[in-house]
Amino acid sequence: MENLRDAPGAANRPLLQFGGSPAVTASAIPTGQLSLSGPSEKLDVAHWPVRGDLAHIRLAGRCFVPHYAVPMERSVVAGGASLRVAGNTAAEVREELIGGTAFNVLDISGGWAWGQVDEDGCVGYLPLEALGERRS
Repeated sequence: MENLRDAPGAANRPLLQFGGSPAVTASAIPTGQLSLSGPSEKLDVAHWPVRGDLAHIRLAGRCFVPHYAVPMERSVVAGGASLRVAGNTAAEVREELIGGTAFNVLDISGGWAWGQVDEDGCVGYLPLEALGERRS
């Protein structure tokens, strides 16, 4: 199999392209290695839907993680729920949510949903039983 980086025309073949930013070509990366061009942005973990393995799809190109997720829109069920900093009942409560609050689920694991309140609220974990279908 031909090495794509060394193949004819490889210097003009985009390797990566994020959003509206220009494509990164093989000639722009002679070693084939990517590197940061400056310090990474300091994130407010309570309000940015990004963690080491996953981020909201709208952060592609701003945050480098292995996976990006499109949110599943849900609502907090009647009675409300506690948004926690980790997926367990012993974790610190970040915010108390009332029934009907919009919650965008980005990951589900072990009976917990990780996501963000509405589009720009707090990020954290809710028990799956605290979520229902989103009503417009």
